[in-house]
Amino acid sequence: MPVSQEDLEATIRNAWPIDHLEIIDVSSGCGESYAVVVVSPAFEGKLTLARHRMVNELLKSQIAQMHAFSQKSFTPKQWAADVQKKKEAQEMKEQMKSTIVESDPGPVTVVSDVSVDMAGEAIAK
Repeated sequence: MPVSQEDLEATIRNAWPIDHLEIIDVSSGCGESYAVVVVSPAFEGKLTLARHRMVNELLKSQIAQMHAFSQKSFTPKQWAADVQKKKEAQEMKEQMKSTIVESDPGPVTVVSDVSVDMAGEAIAK
């Protein structure tokens, strides 16, 4: 029997205070595989394994009905750091793209019939 996103969300939100929650059906809508991201102050002071056990225990009956389940659990402070890290990575990626575009020499004209091998040695054609 498929598990609904709404059921998962209600179960999680009723258990702990939630700062951020993402529930993604990764089974193309059939409700048999989910990935969740849970951000809660209830995870403060707990190691990743303990947080995962909390979520697994809470969703035990739903997980038993699924083909696959994955989770990421964060404290609010960890989530803020993760979001900032991703934002900085995206900014760096955009910066690199613009640098490449600015330094693009345009079309290259071939001026000889000489090829170069992996060692940089000229190979006559």
